[in-house]
Amino acid sequence: MPVEMSRPLVPGEPAPAFALPKNPSEVFSSRELHGRPALLAFYPADWSPVCGDQLALYQAILPEFEQYDAQIVGISVDGAWCHAAYADARGLTFPLLADFEPKGEVSRTFGVYRHRDGISERALFVLDEEGVIRWQQVVAPEVNPGAAGILSALDDLHATSEVRGRVP
Repeated sequence: MPVEMSRPLVPGEPAPAFALPKNPSEVFSSRELHGRPALLAFYPADWSPVCGDQLALYQAILPEFEQYDAQIVGISVDGAWCHAAYADARGLTFPLLADFEPKGEVSRTFGVYRHRDGISERALFVLDEEGVIRWQQVVAPEVNPGAAGILSALDDLHATSEVRGRVP
C-alpha cells in the first residue's frame, strides 16, 4: 500500500506513475502522457453540479489545450462504468480515469485524497512532456477552478519549451 501523503505534490516533483481504467475494458497508463504537456484534473465525483460545470468547460476549450499539444485526463474515485455513462451523458471526449480500487490510490500518491470524505480533492496538475509537475492548484470541492490558471501554466510551459527549442 502506498504511503499516504499529507500535502499535494508541488511543481518540480515528478508525477508518480500510475495505471487506471479508462473504461470497463481498457487501462490508461501515465506513460501515455509522456512526450506532451498534460493536465491531470482530479475531481470529487461524477454527476455533481460543480464537477459537471468544470469538466464541461474543459471539453469546450479542448481546442485551446490542443494549441499547446496538451492532453487532459479527469480522475475521480468513481468506477469505470459510472465514468462511461457520465462521459456519454455530458459529451466528454477526454479520458475519465477510475481511481476506484484500491479506492483513491492514485489520489493518495498525488497527496489529494480527502480521507474523511472518501473522494479526491478538486486538484489540477500541469505536467511537462517529461512528466514533471510544473503547476498545481487545489481548491475547495464546491469551487470550480476554471481554466485561466491551466492556460497560463501551459503558456509558461510553451514559452520555456520554445527557449529550449522543443516546441511541437
